[in-house]
Amino acid sequence: MKYLFILLVSFIVPTLAGAQLSFLDNQLVNPRVAEAFKSKQDTLEKQFLEEHLQWPPKQLYIRSFKYDSKMEVWVRNDSNDPFKLFKVYKICALSGALGPKRVEGDYQVPEGCYYINLFNPKSDYHLSLGLNYPNASDAILSDSIKPGGDIYIHGNCITVGCIPIQDKQVEELYILASEARSAGEDFIPVHIFPVQYNNPRSVDILEKATKDDQQYQRFSVKLKEVYDYFDQHKKLPVISVNKKGEYIFM
Repeated sequence: MKYLFILLVSFIVPTLAGAQLSFLDNQLVNPRVAEAFKSKQDTLEKQFLEEHLQWPPKQLYIRSFKYDSKMEVWVRNDSNDPFKLFKVYKICALSGALGPKRVEGDYQVPEGCYYINLFNPKSDYHLSLGLNYPNASDAILSDSIKPGGDIYIHGNCITVGCIPIQDKQVEELYILASEARSAGEDFIPVHIFPVQYNNPRSVDILEKATKDDQQYQRFSVKLKEVYDYFDQHKKLPVISVNKKGEYIFM
């Protein structure tokens, strides 16, 4: 029996080593991710069912509002479908002030149009999802030598320029993002706005912040156009960056 076991192991281990694991399988190898799926997946599936959404999500869109300390999670299952709001998380800590990130060490949370470019299941902040800061706009408008980097959505509720939420919430978001990534959404969009533009009080705060800063005023107006387009159509515009570092879309 012992000899038979050794033969089986010697056959199985090379087979597994040679197999190409899927993105989701690779994530589930990590204990934190596996535990998150074990404790949260059933609940998420039930919540999707209650919202008449198909599990698992095929496409995800995240938009965050700095001043309002909110993060919205939108989902859909086909590129022709409108996005539907699934969750709103409270951003539980904030550093810096209104305005985009422009230099390393400014403690600013970026503002602009990004996507998730890294899944970190071994984060010092429980679980984390990295953003592609600096993006094409930041490369033009930020410090050319030290624009900063390492911007994440993460847990642990502390920050020096990232977007923190509660550990249980980042577990949910990590599952949703992993499912969408596994389904083929290679670039999960994350838009970070200075304020929630349908909140008059927040807009007043933004107007005060941009009153004496024309560059920031133009920048925030462009972001509002992206926000308005999505609010009207529940679909994302095609976004690009011009030579001035401004967002343009069609």
